Amino acid sequence: MSESKILVVDDEPGIVSNVRAFLERDGYIVQSAADGPSALQLARSFAPDLIVLDIMLPGMDGLEVLRRLRQDSEVYVLMLTARSDETDKLIGLTVGADDYLTKPFSPRELVARVKAILRRGRGSPAGSSDIVLTFERLRIDPGARQVWIREAPVDLTSIEFNLLYALARHHGRVLSREQLIEQVWGYDYYGDDRVVDVHLGRVRKKIEDDPEHPQVIVTVRGAGYRFEDQPR
Repeated sequence: MSESKILVVDDEPGIVSNVRAFLERDGYIVQSAADGPSALQLARSFAPDLIVLDIMLPGMDGLEVLRRLRQDSEVYVLMLTARSDETDKLIGLTVGADDYLTKPFSPRELVARVKAILRRGRGSPAGSSDIVLTFERLRIDPGARQVWIREAPVDLTSIEFNLLYALARHHGRVLSREQLIEQVWGYDYYGDDRVVDVHLGRVRKKIEDDPEHPQVIVTVRGAGYRFEDQPR
């Protein structure tokens, strides 16, 4: 039985009641909010391990709630959307959602997604060690989880660091989206594999001189990504 804390944010009482029942049956501690401002307040006071967050909310929509959360929190977020609109999904992933689910959904599937997300952990990617990787442009310290461009520190999120480290550790090799998902999110990730593109786009903005024409993380069309900074 899990004792992880889940915050469910939705303005439809029936959905909240149903989701709460399934989560509590599996041992999760659940609180709920029906609007954006309440969600932010509870996110701070309740300190959940994961937030189930609807996009369409009164007071402040779910995307804005997520943007504000990501200013100082890496809490897991599973987005809910009433539409199958690809734009909503990609915006949510860009802002920092870990996964998404389109309404209507099965509560059992939601619980399965929650379990899969919580199993990932925010730590280092698979196969990591404490060996510092040193290149012409970047220095990557997996033990300290820090990155420098020459001597200037780079501020990366946990997922961004893990993606960069996974590529750097396989310097010169092409890694597919599926390989990166397995190393960073885990083999049981359910969501869209374009989450890799979104997060690597954010990494490029932080480490490349020209993110539109990257020299460190190169796209290999139809195959994946390759790290090309030269070892020292």
